[in-house]
Amino acid sequence: MLVDGKIFLGTSRNPDESLNKGEYLDLKYANRHGIVTGATGTGKTVTLQGLAESFSNAGVPVFCADIKGDLSGIAAMGEPKDWITARAQQIGLTEWQPQEFPVIFWDLFGEKGHRVRTTIAEMGPLLLARLMDASEAQEGVLNIAFKIADQGGLALLDLKDLQALLNYMAEHASELSGQFGLISKASVGSLQRGLLVLEQQGAEQFFGEPALSITDIMRTTPDGRGAVSVLAADKLMMNPRLYATFLLWLLSELFEELPEVGDPDKPKLVFIFDEAHLLFNDAPKVLIERVEQVVRLIRSKGVGVYFVTQNPLDVPETILAQLGNRVQHALRAYTPREQKAVRTAADTFRPNPAFDCATAITTLGIGEALVSTLESKGVPSMVERTLIRPPAGRVGPITDAERQSVMNVSPVAGQYDKDVDRESAFEILTQRAQKAAEAEAAKRAAEEKASKDDSAAGRWTLPGFGNDEGPSQPSSKTSTRRSYQRETVVEAAMKSAARSVANSLGRAIVRGILGSLRR
Repeated sequence: MLVDGKIFLGTSRNPDESLNKGEYLDLKYANRHGIVTGATGTGKTVTLQGLAESFSNAGVPVFCADIKGDLSGIAAMGEPKDWITARAQQIGLTEWQPQEFPVIFWDLFGEKGHRVRTTIAEMGPLLLARLMDASEAQEGVLNIAFKIADQGGLALLDLKDLQALLNYMAEHASELSGQFGLISKASVGSLQRGLLVLEQQGAEQFFGEPALSITDIMRTTPDGRGAVSVLAADKLMMNPRLYATFLLWLLSELFEELPEVGDPDKPKLVFIFDEAHLLFNDAPKVLIERVEQVVRLIRSKGVGVYFVTQNPLDVPETILAQLGNRVQHALRAYTPREQKAVRTAADTFRPNPAFDCATAITTLGIGEALVSTLESKGVPSMVERTLIRPPAGRVGPITDAERQSVMNVSPVAGQYDKDVDRESAFEILTQRAQKAAEAEAAKRAAEEKASKDDSAAGRWTLPGFGNDEGPSQPSSKTSTRRSYQRETVVEAAMKSAARSVANSLGRAIVRGILGSLRR
């Protein structure tokens, strides 16, 4: 129900249980963000579905995650169940009519919706480091990798592109370290192992082309309703880090691509982040600062962000302070942490003197919530105890056949269902490695040939021997032996002559000596 640019949330009631007035969310302030909290089973999913339906009827596209599959029913005609008709009558919603809404199903794995992909380059080193749980040193190496890719014209599209680039960095670590800073082979090895883990968890299907275009989640139908993009997240929740990183990437893309519009009459898109605590679990400070920055500034792009979680303590205070529209379902207060959560939730509302907020939070029934929205000039309304309106679409999941029928007539049918693998870093680096290997092989062959030629040219030979052409010559071994034989004969003759001279001289000397003795 839309009244003067406002969407109907439910009807508040006085402490004496009598109905009071309708509670509305002003579309002009819907881009000031919001939060829906409450324990399991208190009606958060129904509230989320009602919000998505109301925004769609107001011509505002919606993107939301379907954690349990229950939200898929928004694509089917509602059913007038007893509790739905009873609630409609109770809150005075006499014109309740079942309705089906324009839905586009998405799925990172391509099983329950159209494939959702992005590229490694679009993800960026900060979110990728978060996804891989990288250390500070490893994040530094990732930043260097992106810098090298930019300078070298290497497109980083999928996991194998980044793997090839890391291999290249490891092989040339010493040269690259002098230009970009220390590149530790240990850090590169850790990143490569991280990529292997991501691949085993299914992230390989998430990175690639065609990448999701932001305009495809901001569609409106010819009759003026906003398309509701529903992300199948039941399987994705098995890897909560991938789920949180993907949604944060999508939020960052919206922030970077959309132009400034100030405060429009209604949002250009509403982004609903279910299980929001997964975004902040074990998140480094720099990432939380990034989320805070995006949430604070993206409202000027006409985007409203709504966090859905069980406990308001799941959201950091700096971000909680940015959320102007609040719906608080029942909380239990059995443990000290739960009691603190109740006090925190109560303190975030503008007090109502008619009842104690902290006490009311613990006594709310199913489908009942404390509601406070932004009114004129962005001032929060006084908190009211409100019966939430029932959805017009089906409450609960649709069948596989119904889901496939919706996908067949989707405006993006066939656009994202086939992979595209164009030339990127993997192919370029592989070609370079092959060319380098071929050049190295040719160089070695040339060096070996030159070495053989130099050896042949420098060998000592005698004329008539070795490489001289002509009649067959005796082998060098035989010639050497005969030469030795000739030298031996000459030497013997000389020695014989020397002995003769020596003998004659010796006899003459002896005769001279003997002759002198005779005298």
